[in-house]
Amino acid sequence: MAAGMVAAVAAHGTLQAQGDENLTNTATYCAMAMQLTARSLERLPDDAAARAAILEHIAELEGQIRTSAIFVAGYQGKPVKLVVLPEYLFTSYPGRVSIPNFARRVGFAADGPEYEALSAMAERLGMFIAGNAYETDAAFPDFYFQTSFIVAPSGKVVLRYRRLLSMFAPSPHDVWEAYLDKYGLDGVFPVARTEIGNLAAIASEEILYPEIARALAMRGAEVFCHCSSEVGSPIATNKDIAKQARAFENLAWVVSANTAGISGTAMPIASADGNSQVVDWKGRVVAQSGDGETFTAFAPIDLTASREGRRTPAMTNYLARQRPELFAQSYTSAAEPFRGPDGMMDSGAPAIPERDYFRRAQEEVIERMIAAGVIL
Repeated sequence: MAAGMVAAVAAHGTLQAQGDENLTNTATYCAMAMQLTARSLERLPDDAAARAAILEHIAELEGQIRTSAIFVAGYQGKPVKLVVLPEYLFTSYPGRVSIPNFARRVGFAADGPEYEALSAMAERLGMFIAGNAYETDAAFPDFYFQTSFIVAPSGKVVLRYRRLLSMFAPSPHDVWEAYLDKYGLDGVFPVARTEIGNLAAIASEEILYPEIARALAMRGAEVFCHCSSEVGSPIATNKDIAKQARAFENLAWVVSANTAGISGTAMPIASADGNSQVVDWKGRVVAQSGDGETFTAFAPIDLTASREGRRTPAMTNYLARQRPELFAQSYTSAAEPFRGPDGMMDSGAPAIPERDYFRRAQEEVIERMIAAGVIL
């Protein structure tokens, strides 16, 4: 099984260990969070129209990214090497569409035309492109996983991270034993070791959960690519506070791209708009966008500084001061009331639930938490 797992992990695009000799020494370049409008496909007549719209949208991106990067390079004097796109940019969220129907309609296959188009774009631009989409997996038929991906300038998809904590979508944890058999734990928490540093992905509201960022940082992540679709506000939001916290507690950079609204739905278009940002390794917001479609959340990423911070004994080296074993037993012993693994497995096989499963599962967790005295 070990050899098969290694092969599966390599195919999945995780832990691309290229060796420290391939990492830059000065490692100063610009990252850019593209704040763009997500497009819902729910009003399109059929699957073929949805697929065509996705490919058209991908084709439109190249000119936007190229033109924006030229401005940033001229302004900063450093090239753009990392571009982060918003959450579910090409499809919006599934709403009440069944899991199999949504997977069939818009799910990206690992070897499908959508990734082929994204790979060709990254190669022509000579940049790392981080994005987010709903993805299918032949090992889990009729499922989709919300996936944050990174495509290298070589055209290779060097990272696929499947979202673990979602209110209304399947998680690898819902098919946990089978997922680990196929991809291993490094496939759950992937880190891509690249010439612009160790890159990892955090999906949407998962920025609110410190365990995910810490698990990635403990595997070497230096830059978190955060694809999001969230409420922007001049008042600090929960996610804004969390972006700063995840940065300074892990001595890592956060490049966070929000949507510039979602088109094609009954919801007011600007409901998820604004506040794309770059946060440095000390938790300082060094660039932030206003509203609308824009590239203005851009900043230099100085890995020399953050690497020195991680190597320096100090009270502010929170990563080196962490003691994971202090908390491991507490987490394990407290797990009983909470959501357990394999909730979407039936007699050893993945089983697609109805949409109301997600709310019922959380209601059951709350009931168990009350019974255990965790909450009153």
